[in-house]
Amino acid sequence: MVTNPRRERDRSRREQLIVTAAREIAEEEGWDAVTTRRLAAKIEYSQPVLYSHFSGKGAIMAAAALEGCAEMAAQLRKGAGTAEDSRGALRRLAENYFDFADREPALYDAIFTLASELDFAGPDSPEPVQDAFGALLEIVGPVAGEHDPGLYTETFWAALHGLVTLERGRRLPADARTERVGMLVDRFAVGG
Repeated sequence: MVTNPRRERDRSRREQLIVTAAREIAEEEGWDAVTTRRLAAKIEYSQPVLYSHFSGKGAIMAAAALEGCAEMAAQLRKGAGTAEDSRGALRRLAENYFDFADREPALYDAIFTLASELDFAGPDSPEPVQDAFGALLEIVGPVAGEHDPGLYTETFWAALHGLVTLERGRRLPADARTERVGMLVDRFAVGG
């Protein structure tokens, strides 16, 4: 079957328009405000057009989460290679992780908090998901010592996620973030 390059470009642009509009609404009002009716009105296409691209809101959120994973991977890598030692690299990683969660709260939720159609923990996980974890592994893995680098990275990530989630939910005061991150880094930088 021959595909029309222009049609494919138009289709790709519409998909991106849908995901971008969903992200904008979610960042302004939360994911509950993202509906196909609202998206159709925002992008000036009919609901059937949305459904010709995505099976529903869950698929749109999954597409946003994939974009978010790619953006997060880039954010996590920022400056990590310029750190003087493993402690500095872990601290930069943790700060970058918090910065991403602070800057993109709805996107963070789409990736990590809300139910998702994506496979996050398997060999068939989409490339952006694997790359986001890879960005963590590049920095945390080398300090794992005798521990499995993947498990060590997962544990560091789980601790970061817990801190982000508790702080965002106002279960932990934000003014102690630097001290908490320092304690986490100190524990992990020495290989457990």
